[in-house]
Amino acid sequence: MLNIKRFECNMLSENCYVVSDDTRECVIIDCGAYYPEESQAIISYIRDRQLTPRHLLCTHGHFDHCLGNGAIYREFGLKPEAHAEEAFLLEDMERHVSEILGVRLSLDVPPVGRYLSESDVITFGTHCLTILHTPGHTPGGIIFYCEAEQTAFSGDTLFRMSIGRTDFERGSYQQMMTSLRDVVAKLPPETVIYPGHGPQTTIGEELRYNPYFH
Repeated sequence: MLNIKRFECNMLSENCYVVSDDTRECVIIDCGAYYPEESQAIISYIRDRQLTPRHLLCTHGHFDHCLGNGAIYREFGLKPEAHAEEAFLLEDMERHVSEILGVRLSLDVPPVGRYLSESDVITFGTHCLTILHTPGHTPGGIIFYCEAEQTAFSGDTLFRMSIGRTDFERGSYQQMMTSLRDVVAKLPPETVIYPGHGPQTTIGEELRYNPYFH
């Protein structure tokens, strides 16, 4: 059984997830912690429950999902893992922040640990996450999917009754529609979706009510 703890982070109300199982191994997905109290809350949760982090995962490279990567790297020695097509964001994050927010921030950006592809499998404890490539919001956007638990972490590909924006650098509405039709819609309807912003949902609910599937 997966234990999923959500932390709402930074000025854009981004969702970071700490996902663990009974072995007390865990993964950290989309650590957007910007303020010190946010990163400390995540670290304290892990320490208090005596969890062992195995992976620091990024559904994509936008800064609001990665602002806490430096704190996790300093505390646990984990480097971020993301799809190879996100290198242009992860390796030049200060430029990305200044273009989106119009301000310059001094960021603590650790080196990327490895770039992922769909053939990779993320393992921790007795569970594994497969990688579903869903370009559209960004070219290297991915969903981390746990088939055994019918659970998926969708980043900014899919929200409850909405989808991620496609007007950022190298975004594509056409690719997003293809990802929704050919990848997301084929997940079992009972799959629980944990998105990058907002509340959780299910594939069944989205197929029925989300206007972007119609």
